[in-house]
Amino acid sequence: MSIKTGAFFPTRDVPADQALIKDWTQAAEEIGYDYIEVSDHVLGANRAEHKNFEGPYDVDDSFHETFCTLSFMAAVTKNIGLVSGVLILPQRQTALVAKQAAQVDVLSNGRLRLGVGVGWNPVEYEALGQDWTKRGKRQSEQIELLKKLWTERSVNFQGEFDRITHAGVNPLPIQDTIPVWFGGGSDATLKRAARLGDGWIPLGNPGSKTIKMIEKLNSFLEEENRDRTKFGIEAWIRYGEGEPDVWKATAEKWKQLGATHLTFYTSGQGAGTVSQQIEAMKIFKDAIK
Repeated sequence: MSIKTGAFFPTRDVPADQALIKDWTQAAEEIGYDYIEVSDHVLGANRAEHKNFEGPYDVDDSFHETFCTLSFMAAVTKNIGLVSGVLILPQRQTALVAKQAAQVDVLSNGRLRLGVGVGWNPVEYEALGQDWTKRGKRQSEQIELLKKLWTERSVNFQGEFDRITHAGVNPLPIQDTIPVWFGGGSDATLKRAARLGDGWIPLGNPGSKTIKMIEKLNSFLEEENRDRTKFGIEAWIRYGEGEPDVWKATAEKWKQLGATHLTFYTSGQGAGTVSQQIEAMKIFKDAIK
């Protein structure tokens, strides 16, 4: 199977201008990327008022809303895949996510892949009314419920976090079910990915730490009697980590580790304006041929 390439939407660098979002999106498809990936943060913390806040993003970082942006992208493209990377699932209502994801899949004619994570920002969890301390446990239950909502006409579900009494999502997704990939590197995340997921997004670099994660992942997949050849790994290669020759070398390392997808990550990496971002996408695509 040939490796797939993706373009990470530079949400932190794209202003609130639908024309520029359209230009970048259509350029990604024209250049020949297989998918576009859109990140997720609903709120940013005011760093000045949260004295112990150490997160990488805050209230001054722009994050275009994930599902709305993917829906817009579906409308201005024809074939390119659409990915959330990664949706902070436990801070969102499960049934609403099921509805939104199903609708994006309908609008894109079955092009959605859902990447999910547990997040790192307790300020955001508080604002959205969810329990930061139970986010991992909740995510596991959410995936089970999402799969039911995407495949069954009517769902009756009683969990620790969600209850649905004989109700369902309509319309259902175009796909038989929407693929779910897990982002993150903890043992708990790797176990959830092996048990419930279709793939894994490491978020880091192809060093010794990642090699150990992959070894653990393979072990967890074996315990779940999963076919490793049908399980994907999506690697992010960041613009700010070097020149084209460095990107190519990093891509080769990821291929050796079994990556099935390579995503060019430019958001907040100093790649410049939207036109400069588009030029960088062309250079990356050429570099890793």
